[in-house]
Amino acid sequence: MSDLNANQDRTFPSGEVSNGLAAIKARFEGFHTRKELKLAFSCIDLTTLGADDTQEKGRAMAEKVSLFPRHFSELPNVAAICVYPTLVKTVRINLIDPKVAIAAVSGGFPSSMTFVEVKKLETAMAVAAGANEIDIVISVGTFLEGNFAVVSDEISSIKKSCGNAHLKVILETGALKTPEHIWKASMIAMHAGADFIKTSTGKIDPAATPEAAWVMCSAIREFYQKTGKKVGFKAAGGIVESADALYYLDIIREILGEEWLNPGLFRIGASRLANNLLTSITEEKISYF
Repeated sequence: MSDLNANQDRTFPSGEVSNGLAAIKARFEGFHTRKELKLAFSCIDLTTLGADDTQEKGRAMAEKVSLFPRHFSELPNVAAICVYPTLVKTVRINLIDPKVAIAAVSGGFPSSMTFVEVKKLETAMAVAAGANEIDIVISVGTFLEGNFAVVSDEISSIKKSCGNAHLKVILETGALKTPEHIWKASMIAMHAGADFIKTSTGKIDPAATPEAAWVMCSAIREFYQKTGKKVGFKAAGGIVESADALYYLDIIREILGEEWLNPGLFRIGASRLANNLLTSITEEKISYF
């Protein structure tokens, strides 16, 4: 690991996270506008990660995203479609909008409990199939054992397999539990080459939480101050209501600033959220996706 990686520990006094979140909520309460809702929608990674996913489901999702501008011409499209690697080729063939990325969960998702050689190969194959973003999970068990160098080296090696694709590193914050662990995992991932750090797979409870987001965004801010590199943040898992999405948007704005409020640096992994945001924006019940 790099010299910067050698000093990653940080303690969180009792009340620091909750007080920080309370201040953000108070600061932005009543602030939101239709513009904010549209921004949140534009940052969605429209996701399907079910064991019953089919090629037809991937094709239908890509088609709906492609035709979205025809139905909602005044709205931005989603940022990406996120699928398993076996659906990437189908999505690529049927996705017309060049601005929408294709993200593949890879590297032994969702548990990361396989050999690093397999993770690297799966990542390279997903990119070859057409993915331009890769979402992987850190080896949580290895991290909890304290083998931080192994975690870092694994992320770095997978990053090389990404080629020109962006790498999103999932911390699985519900398993890490403490702010100190979330902070350390954030720093390890960023120093190892992550383009984004992401809260959760959505397969473990709790999934995304404002508390984890507060810690991760604070780590991103410190990393940027020390290195000059902007790393993105992705909240994923259990984000369903428009108000929840806007809360994460507020956390980003307060800790990282307006320059992070774009799909290049902020994402929300979601499935049901898209229709709820469309309903909030149009003030009509929408079930497009």
